[in-house]
Amino acid sequence: MNEQSCLQILKNVGAVIMDTHVVLTSGLHGSAYVNKDALYAHTKETALLCASIADQFSRHGDVEVVIAPAVGGVILSQWTAYYLTVLGDREVLGVYAEKEVVKIPDPDAKGRQCFAETDNFVIKRGYGKLITGKNVLAVEDVLTTGGSAIKVIEAARVVGGNVIGLGVICNRGGITPQDVGNIPHLTALVNLKLDTWEEADCPLCAKGMPINAEVGKGREFLARKQSRE
Repeated sequence: MNEQSCLQILKNVGAVIMDTHVVLTSGLHGSAYVNKDALYAHTKETALLCASIADQFSRHGDVEVVIAPAVGGVILSQWTAYYLTVLGDREVLGVYAEKEVVKIPDPDAKGRQCFAETDNFVIKRGYGKLITGKNVLAVEDVLTTGGSAIKVIEAARVVGGNVIGLGVICNRGGITPQDVGNIPHLTALVNLKLDTWEEADCPLCAKGMPINAEVGKGREFLARKQSRE
């Protein structure tokens, strides 16, 4: 599929929201949002986009394992690995990395075990052994800063994976291969140039435009703001 066809799929399922005021995972503000969750409910459309990623990377060497960040990326990993298996007539594994969980002090000092997620990604569940010495393709839904993608790529490299590329549905941040660990190949089905700003520089905040609490990190942002007031 060409880029326009992929973009039309995203629009058809309501995954591209324009003329709004959103807070992104990175903390940046923007006027548009790519709502990956709206896509994942539609299996046919998700499969079509993953098939397109698989088709492009079937030309970039022998992918043996596909990895993605949990949670939504698990769906991308499975579908992309499936289509690479079909195209190459050999099994390609689909695995995922997940947020690191660490112990924290009990805030109530009652001796209970308390845990919290960090921003780091780790590979667990025995998947590291499946990655060591293998050609690995990382997949991601949306790139804004590339933060999650590079952490997954680094996690795969830590266990000895040879990351040969990154395939994404939408690159909305103009991310380059150098931005995500100097990978050999970065392929995006859709490239969107969407403006983002730091909160202090956001023109939408300056205009008093309400934050969209239904997508992104808007709800959390409003809760933090209210707690400071």
